[in-house]
Amino acid sequence: MSTDTVIKNLTIHTAGETAYPRIHLGARDLQRNGDQPADSPSYTRFEVTPAGPTIGAYIEGVDLADIDDELHAELHRALLEFKVLFFRDQSLTGPQHISLARRWGSVEVNDFFPNGEAQEISRLAKGDMSVGTENVWHSDTSFRKDPSMASILRAVEVPPVGGNTVWADMAAAYDNLPEPVKEKIEGLRAIHTFTKSWGLAMSAEQVEAMSKIHPPIAHPIVRTHPETGRRLLYVNEPFTSEIVGLPKGDGDQLLDYLMFQARTPEYQIRFQWEPNSVAIWDNRSTQHYAVNDYFPHRRVMERVTVAGDLPR
Repeated sequence: MSTDTVIKNLTIHTAGETAYPRIHLGARDLQRNGDQPADSPSYTRFEVTPAGPTIGAYIEGVDLADIDDELHAELHRALLEFKVLFFRDQSLTGPQHISLARRWGSVEVNDFFPNGEAQEISRLAKGDMSVGTENVWHSDTSFRKDPSMASILRAVEVPPVGGNTVWADMAAAYDNLPEPVKEKIEGLRAIHTFTKSWGLAMSAEQVEAMSKIHPPIAHPIVRTHPETGRRLLYVNEPFTSEIVGLPKGDGDQLLDYLMFQARTPEYQIRFQWEPNSVAIWDNRSTQHYAVNDYFPHRRVMERVTVAGDLPR
């Protein structure tokens, strides 16, 4: 079946059927896989309030500047279960922010963002002199051979209204794909490259130099989470450029359909920032979108990102 037929068959009515399949949201990831029984006490070191059916949780009773091994293990389990964790009133210094990230692994130095007080910290500052632009749904640094495992974002300065961030559950996105689409994408790979986004603001010489550091790379369209075993839709708008092995027309049509799944509200959770709020998210299983609705007010964020491994 061609890609054109697969996509068209999703948008026409047939007898007794609707063009819009009903979305289903199953149990959260660890519960789904049996690692944590749904009716047993989950966490002992902090309080958890789920923010949505499958994604997002507010964590209370934790000082992120003072994490021991047992507490980190529980936080990591919560990250696997909820995909993004939200914390309030966390007065992290730059070194503490980096130290927290290193609990999860080696820290990734971003080649495109300006640095904060250390090269490991990306400082994202927007205001009336540095205007934000419309964002796109994305997973951080998917153009790398070892795309980031997790990101830790701290709010330094927030606007009086707006400036929220939204996350999408890409496990739910995969679960709700129609079976013909799942069959079509099984085993397919897609090219990820920085040139589709960052490269647009660079000279040809800069693109050539950066391409030696980050050459285009093919990742599975459906990756398997290395810890939970969940299947995840792994394409995104700014970094995924083409599907390997498909004619361009068919590939572009299918890729557009897959990338737009992150825009489904039922898969999303939205967080309103306050000064010293922190979000930790799993880049393997989520995409996110920073809402640009606060001009001319300032929004200053600092992010440290944990390196991951080759998607499989």
